[in-house]
Amino acid sequence: MEGLREVPANWLSSEGIVKGTDIVCEESALSIAISNDSDILFPLGMTMRTPGMDKELVIGLLYSEGIIDSFEDIKEFQIQINDVLVIIPSIEQKNITDFQRRISSTSSCGICGKDSISNLLHIHGPELSQSITISSSVISSSIDELRNNQYLFQKTGGAHASGLFDIHGNLLFITEDIGRHNAMDKLVGSVLLSKKNVFSDCFILFSGRLSFELVHKARRAGIAVLIAIGAPSSLAIDIALEHGLTLVGFTKNNNMTVYSGRGRISH
Repeated sequence: MEGLREVPANWLSSEGIVKGTDIVCEESALSIAISNDSDILFPLGMTMRTPGMDKELVIGLLYSEGIIDSFEDIKEFQIQINDVLVIIPSIEQKNITDFQRRISSTSSCGICGKDSISNLLHIHGPELSQSITISSSVISSSIDELRNNQYLFQKTGGAHASGLFDIHGNLLFITEDIGRHNAMDKLVGSVLLSKKNVFSDCFILFSGRLSFELVHKARRAGIAVLIAIGAPSSLAIDIALEHGLTLVGFTKNNNMTVYSGRGRISH
């Protein structure tokens, strides 16, 4: 299975040492560059990811960062193992400069508050649905459905998962990656590639904790309800409150904590 690697390992216990091989989640660099269909090349840098669904990963990343507004903006993909070149005829230098500025600022911790984050990211997206309602029982059953389809995690214990569910708890898309942001980007890219307009009528269930970046990606896609098995950060809650997104954490054993948008969750 793609994304897995066998490595030598030793198991130590009170009974002694057992030698063998273990299966781990693969992690390697992906270099991403953009061209405007001429000789001008815009390198975006490298991201560490679990190989597999690289096309979806790049689509989701470019969309989340506002470099593209739809899959139709992309003319061509040129993929060679760990290198991706995306042809976007309408790309402008400003889009690339803004992206590089955001990456540089967040990486260097040059920002620290909600207002700074909002101004830096220029968070926007489709209008969030005010009519969508998810029952707590559907959320609880969705956790089992997500877990049953986390194939990388089942093999390695080392992958995050992001699942898109409809209001009845049907799993529409699921993606996994060693990086939590990559799992979300792969999910968004998968939906955009499918050309199905389903974001506004669905919710996302995430296997780990929620950072502000994941809330930003969900907001950009038009997801009104973002649910996690783990904890949200304070900034994730701030951004969700500011943009009217429903944020739920600590979802387990029919219990959950709603931090914003309580009206979209029915008991």
